[in-house]
Amino acid sequence: MPTEDLHTISHVIFLIFTGAALLSTVALFTRQSLLVAYIVLGALLGPWGLQLVTNSTTIQQAGDVGIIFLLFLVGLHLQPQNLFHSLLKMSWITFASSCIFFMTAFIICYTFGFSFNESLIIGLASMFSSTIIGLKLLPTTILHHQHTGELVISILLLQDIIAIAAMLTLQILGNKYASQSITLMLFSFPVLLILAYFFQRYVLAALLNRFDGIHEYIFILSIGWCLLMAELGHYMGLTEEIGAFIAGVALASHPISVYIADSLKQLRDFFLVLFFFAIGASFNFSHFNAIFAPACLLAGFALLLKPMVFNWLLRQSGEIKTISWEIGVRLGQMSEFSLLLITIALQNHFMTTFASSIAQAAIIITFIVSCYWTTLWFPTPLASNARLRRD
Repeated sequence: MPTEDLHTISHVIFLIFTGAALLSTVALFTRQSLLVAYIVLGALLGPWGLQLVTNSTTIQQAGDVGIIFLLFLVGLHLQPQNLFHSLLKMSWITFASSCIFFMTAFIICYTFGFSFNESLIIGLASMFSSTIIGLKLLPTTILHHQHTGELVISILLLQDIIAIAAMLTLQILGNKYASQSITLMLFSFPVLLILAYFFQRYVLAALLNRFDGIHEYIFILSIGWCLLMAELGHYMGLTEEIGAFIAGVALASHPISVYIADSLKQLRDFFLVLFFFAIGASFNFSHFNAIFAPACLLAGFALLLKPMVFNWLLRQSGEIKTISWEIGVRLGQMSEFSLLLITIALQNHFMTTFASSIAQAAIIITFIVSCYWTTLWFPTPLASNARLRRD
């Protein structure tokens, strides 16, 4: 790699993490969310701010690695039998809530003058909650082993499956060859599960049992396994995130999974800082004055409706009030999949640049407000209040 490229990469990393350290310090003193600090930093340093970091695509790609590690760690904390039970229980809640969010957002957007296609796309984008924020704000060593965490993760995983199907549908409508992707996905998922099971049972387990005292080897082996499954997921027509999650679930029954999860937390957090920075850096501020009011209205709808709907549906399924409301608040934002859905719709000319800017702004607003709400009232690793800080 040329010397100037090395200097550029090191300079960008310097700007991001020095800036993150400064803004995080301010955020902690003012009892604000660290995730919000990273997004604000991206907006300040990115192409629409001070223009100190202009290649946000590279940062986004690095941030995607953080999502891969995040889903891998989630899988490590989930026993397959517990996950299957929770997915079955949450399937009707996920489906019902998705229908409610879609219809409400569609009606609101169409009433306020969006085209039919734009209202349809924004309705689809409103169906999903953020896997990144939902999991990042779960206390790893507590809620992942308790009922609340299992329900949150189950809903998010089911939503992710719906989101992938929605994105593939848009691609089919915009590209006649994309229908092959659905067939490939339906075939690939069970094949990837079977491959992960047998490889873990007959290869990984033997290696882990033989060399479990060499911590550096365990660290390298777990990263290699995670990224191998992520790549297989990608090449088999799924996503890197699904492949990484399957890799984690496959290892969850092994006793060493707890050590692996603890050893990878810092690596995950490094890449997640880049991910949230990229969200702020990628937002286009050129239409800010015109889109701010409608974006706030759309974001307010999601932030108010989602907790109430999840709370009501979970109460109907027999959950107690406190758990139902907490899950509703934790899932009260839109999703990074919503951003991808808007991007695909824009590329395929299903919506205008102005409408997509409104939707993107609304999604980012829900990220920011939801982070505040969750960290102020519920246990999270990033809580500014020591009483609520859990990890």
